[in-house]
Amino acid sequence: MPSGSDPADVNEDDKPSKNVIAQISQFADDNLTIVRNISTCVGLAGLLIIARSIRLMTKFGSATDIPARFIERNVSVRGRLRNITEKGLEVEHIPIYVPLFSRLFTKRQSVTLLDVRLAGVEMTSEGHDWIVQQLKPAETVWLRLIARQNETLHCLVSVNRGSLFNTCVNEELLRHGLARTSPLVGVDPHSRIYWSLYKRLLRAEGRAEKKGKGLWKEESRWERVTDVLRNNMLVSSVKKLFKWTSGTKEK
Repeated sequence: MPSGSDPADVNEDDKPSKNVIAQISQFADDNLTIVRNISTCVGLAGLLIIARSIRLMTKFGSATDIPARFIERNVSVRGRLRNITEKGLEVEHIPIYVPLFSRLFTKRQSVTLLDVRLAGVEMTSEGHDWIVQQLKPAETVWLRLIARQNETLHCLVSVNRGSLFNTCVNEELLRHGLARTSPLVGVDPHSRIYWSLYKRLLRAEGRAEKKGKGLWKEESRWERVTDVLRNNMLVSSVKKLFKWTSGTKEK
């Protein structure tokens, strides 16, 4: 302790600061619920600002509404199936819902649909029929954004089949031989995502080819013989001769 200083003076100097801390602590103890509510509100406000800034609560009415960074990062968005077309799906986007705040930040707008194509898949008419049978009206689907081409989105489309099982429609079509793989539109062929997805789809197609499903189904021996006989010129000539001889006898 420095010479000449009185311990009583030092203690008296510390009293004001200690009193302030004690008063704040006492206020927090007496109004614990209020303090917690204030903290919760501040936290929610921060989350809402972040959500708003990255457009998590925005409803996308067209492909051009979706931020480019969503496409670049292959973000997955949720939607409701509205229609199955010959080329793909029409989906209504479902933004993230936050009770009370979604009503404040989300503008009312008419229902518009996203034009969705199955990325890396050339679908057949049988594949279209399969989707009609498998997907339920207004079913919730997940769209993993792969590329955007004008007003069209190329996506990996998934549906939930059980709490832990996710079914990729693109792969299922290929796995059943109801589609062929096709180049990924709008994706750099030299990029990692391109080859990662393309190999994934090729493996699904390879399974169908190996098992002889759908497009890869082999004809039975009887079907091959029938085709050969049907196209055989000699058989055709005999048939014509038989018809000609039958006609002359009737005369």
